[in-house]
Amino acid sequence: MSIHAIDSSTDPVTQAKIDLAASLRLAVYHELEEGIDNHFTVTLPGYEDRYLVLPFGLHWSEARASAMITFNEAGETLDGDGIVELSAQCIHAPIHRITGRRVVFHTHQNWALALNMLQDNRLIPACQTSAFFDGRIAYDDHYPGTADSLQEGERLAALVADKEVVFLKNHGVLVAADSIARAYRLLYMLERVCRAQIRAMSSGQKLQPISREIIEQVQTPDENDRHKGQRDDLYFAAMKRVLDREMPGYAD
Repeated sequence: MSIHAIDSSTDPVTQAKIDLAASLRLAVYHELEEGIDNHFTVTLPGYEDRYLVLPFGLHWSEARASAMITFNEAGETLDGDGIVELSAQCIHAPIHRITGRRVVFHTHQNWALALNMLQDNRLIPACQTSAFFDGRIAYDDHYPGTADSLQEGERLAALVADKEVVFLKNHGVLVAADSIARAYRLLYMLERVCRAQIRAMSSGQKLQPISREIIEQVQTPDENDRHKGQRDDLYFAAMKRVLDREMPGYAD
């Protein structure tokens, strides 16, 4: 059984479509989605100004590689059947253009949203996973309403800067990364750690943050790590094998 995330015999565009479809179905599997709403986008391989997205109106469980459309910042469909939803165009295209990130995922996933509904929505480094995220999250503390102009994406792009995660107060979360595997693993880990924090907070007891010294140790790559630089790809490959059993058809 292969553990590799990418088939070297598959052309980059087809592989991107397959992996994007897989990430959407995984979001259903992990209960991170809202049916046809929210958006996952990927910069089309070979281009800097064209993006792949599932056409609006399809449920994420229906995602297939062959269904993906290509759109530009003007919201025009350049390839495929269907249209890009307005807020996906307005949020995602400017973030791709300004930050150069190849992958932008945005969800209203339940536990991350619950944390962002709180007046104090900071993720507290009180466990190993939250320590990993410490200092790597940008916080948008003003909810401006639904996105209907490119200026909103440009505003969020400025917040992204060198971060990979943005907490959107009263809204949800956004991940901007350089690979689909990285983006999806971040989204998955984030939901789990937000759930852990909300549950711990519900006890009524104070959370015990990890010391700065240990946080730095957690965030420093271990030179002896046998899987250094491979964990995102290994995770995503494993999850695609789960999909092959549970929700096949994403690669069609």
